[in-house]
Amino acid sequence: MLAENKFSKPASPTGMYLNYAVGEIILVVIGILIAVQINNWNEDQKATNREKIILKKFRTSIDQDILN
Repeated sequence: MLAENKFSKPASPTGMYLNYAVGEIILVVIGILIAVQINNWNEDQKATNREKIILKKFRTSIDQDILN
């Protein structure tokens, strides 16, 4: 009796190419999700830096008003 191999080749080359295509699509989707996450993080950092600059200017203006 022959032992069955769990990792046998697909019956046709089409099945092999289909598996390859699905794997490629999954990798592309993961790459896009990572890129979007990095972009969101970068935009948050920019917004935080703009807020800090505005708050520093606001504080300087208030200090000047107090002195006057």
